[in-house]
Amino acid sequence: MIKLKSIEKSYPVGAGRYYVLRRITLDVAEGEFLTIMGPSGAGKTTLLCILGMLDGDWTGEYNLFDQAVQKLKLKERAALNKQYIGFVFQQYHLLDNLTVAENLDIPLSYRDVKASAREAAVADTLDRFGIVAKKDLFPSQLSGGQQQLVAVARAVIANPKLILADEPTGNLHTSQGKEIMDLFKKLNDEGTTIIQVTHNENWAAYGNRIIRLRDGWIEKN
Repeated sequence: MIKLKSIEKSYPVGAGRYYVLRRITLDVAEGEFLTIMGPSGAGKTTLLCILGMLDGDWTGEYNLFDQAVQKLKLKERAALNKQYIGFVFQQYHLLDNLTVAENLDIPLSYRDVKASAREAAVADTLDRFGIVAKKDLFPSQLSGGQQQLVAVARAVIANPKLILADEPTGNLHTSQGKEIMDLFKKLNDEGTTIIQVTHNENWAAYGNRIIRLRDGWIEKN
């Protein structure tokens, strides 16, 4: 499903370059639940953003469903993202001028889902996440934990083939975090591929494989 070969990300610094990622070579099978761990500054979020095609400034080879991402134009990458990927951002990235229900509707609108089906999916997801009472509120009216729940709900509502989650439980109470991880496990059992970044060893254990980054490199086991 995913094949990375010698992915590198760097910035010019003076006469040299600062490398955020170095020679990342990695295969992820369809249906896998992969956890990425490592200290702050290791390159975890950067790698996730490259996988989600939110960062196009890198070198190397990235194949997603046999599509060579490095050869695609920006518009083609965006279309691939919308077709296959749900992304849970560490900082939520909810649209401030839209209500909770409208935020949930966005991924469905990208996929040309009929209005009646979208409405039903939003209602079902609001109920699933216990946020029906919040549906007409704006993100600024929610707590951090509530915004995180909405962000996770938005990522899964369109049943993506790949979920990329950057610290998906970082702002949640332990019980809420367990609910989200149990949901991810259920989705994974049903065939959704999941790649998560976390510092939490308990949540990491939900995956079937862990890779660790340090200073931009994949640590050797």
